[in-house]
Amino acid sequence: MKLKLFLLVLALQCAWLLGTTFQQERALATGKTILLETERVDPRDPLRGDYLILNYKISTVPTSLFSPPVKTNLPAGTKVFVAVRPGPDDFYVVNRASTSPFTPAADERLLRGQSNGRWWNQGSSIHVKYGLEKYFVAEGTGNPHGKLTVLAVVSASGRATIKEVFVDGKPYAEAMRDNHP
Repeated sequence: MKLKLFLLVLALQCAWLLGTTFQQERALATGKTILLETERVDPRDPLRGDYLILNYKISTVPTSLFSPPVKTNLPAGTKVFVAVRPGPDDFYVVNRASTSPFTPAADERLLRGQSNGRWWNQGSSIHVKYGLEKYFVAEGTGNPHGKLTVLAVVSASGRATIKEVFVDGKPYAEAMRDNHP
């Protein structure tokens, strides 16, 4: 009896791991790609290793773009749905937002995120986290110099995943290799 229970628990854990991996790989393979412009944030945490903390221009969403209108003090963790579209420089920009799901227009991609709470909000905007804020890198390469941009994949459900990070237009690993001979 104990062996059967052990095997059942082991099988469930394996199924969960494989299901999660399949979901991520499927999103990367079938999702729509968008190019995002980042803003500088402290790029390294000595206690957790080398990774980049990324902040995006689309993370600051003006309250005037929300339908229905919202106040600047959305509680932290409130679900936010943001429609982005290509801007004049091919980087995606916020077009409209809501606290309820909606259908994006043909030229838009819908991102699902969460409000970051009142302390980060700046007057007439809401700060939104999309789950794209951390990018783990090889040891010793966590302090890039140059403009960072991100190619992200957005699934049909609005979940975004980082596909590639670029430094001055070069893939991150290549740019760091060129800077550290």
